[in-house]
Amino acid sequence: MAKLDDYRQYVRQLLKEYAQRGSCEDGVEAQTIFDSESDRYQLVYVGWHNRRRVYGPVLHFDIKNEKIWIQLNGTEDDVAAALMEMGVLREDIVLGFQAPHRRKFTEYSVG
Repeated sequence: MAKLDDYRQYVRQLLKEYAQRGSCEDGVEAQTIFDSESDRYQLVYVGWHNRRRVYGPVLHFDIKNEKIWIQLNGTEDDVAAALMEMGVLREDIVLGFQAPHRRKFTEYSVG
């Protein structure tokens, strides 16, 4: 249970760091969504820019079976490496955005 609590904290911390960077567009807010009951965590951009609606996820993590699933990484950063720097084991990271048959070719868990 301690590992699960740590992983939740790492994911929340990482999303908060990205949210503090904010959006590069005026009028667009970076919002974090933390659902600790279902273990779903997201960073989304919400707002208006140049009279156009902006809404979309930037980062999405799930925690399933004590593994962190990176469902979406809309950044140019290696968030898996950032999680490992925090203390997450490589074998506890799943690149959920990769097709299941391709995950065996990554250096992370297949799920």
